[in-house]
Amino acid sequence: MIRRREFITLLGGAAAWPLTAHAQQSERMRRVGVLMSYVESDSEAQQQARAFSQSLEALGWTDGSKIALDYRWRGPSPAQLQAPAVELVQLNPDVLLAGATPAAIALKDATRSIPIVFANVADPVGQGFVASLGQPSGNMSGFGAFEFSIAGKWVQGLKEFVPAATEIGVIVNPETAPFYGKFLPFIDTAARLAGIKPNITEVHDPAQISGTIDKLARESSAGLIVLPGAQFTTAKELIIATAARLRLPAMYPYTYWVKSGGLISYGFDAQDMYRGAASYVDRILRGARVQELPVQNPVKFELAINLKTAKALGLDVPPTLLARADEVIE
Repeated sequence: MIRRREFITLLGGAAAWPLTAHAQQSERMRRVGVLMSYVESDSEAQQQARAFSQSLEALGWTDGSKIALDYRWRGPSPAQLQAPAVELVQLNPDVLLAGATPAAIALKDATRSIPIVFANVADPVGQGFVASLGQPSGNMSGFGAFEFSIAGKWVQGLKEFVPAATEIGVIVNPETAPFYGKFLPFIDTAARLAGIKPNITEVHDPAQISGTIDKLARESSAGLIVLPGAQFTTAKELIIATAARLRLPAMYPYTYWVKSGGLISYGFDAQDMYRGAASYVDRILRGARVQELPVQNPVKFELAINLKTAKALGLDVPPTLLARADEVIE
């Protein structure tokens, strides 16, 4: 026989069962798939991934506790990234993160339903990832990269370092930087005003990088501009070493190139894009729709100079350029 008090207790417990089950369901492990356009050994790419995971943790999403982060690293080629993109989609994640353009291309091809947040992607409208910056539509949004007019400043900065230059080389990999053509009008305009001829050269294979820079140097190029792209990021040590061997002043698109020994750079902090991406992933996990999140572009750009590299190249750093530098590496 069950006493009245025991019966009420049982009823109370039974009433709590659905609440307990609901609480357990709401606290399920969330899953985020991360596709990076780099090889796993790339130190800068690792720091970008770390900036993403640490920002998520600060927002309450600790990997292995409330959230599971599934990473795939396969290199900068969109073709290399197709298979891992499909693998991530098959895991049925709540959100996907695309690290740079090649990953965004692969994930866009793999799913039109799972929300995709991208980081460090140039010209997302022109590349067809979103309909507009303010109203992305579709299943993608995130953090863009580069105002294309910045290319004029790359020419101007290099000209200040090498005032006598009449020709500069410009290298690009169209496969990992399909947006590169939008830089060219600004390069042409700035070069014309500076009395410089730009030699635009495409590099389709990583094995061609060193030989291409050698050829540009032999053809009287007095400097080099490295356009942004995942392939060149992966090969940055080779590019920097080749420019040093040829004593060729070079302008790079990110500060981390200068920290790795490059001469000069003008660009934004790529890690900030991944911190921002974490905030969008957080909002989606808490119920926001990716279509409601506008694409954001960087607003802060930094000029960095490596004085040690300048000395090794036998270059004097113009005082006006030094005064404008946001970061100077001794």
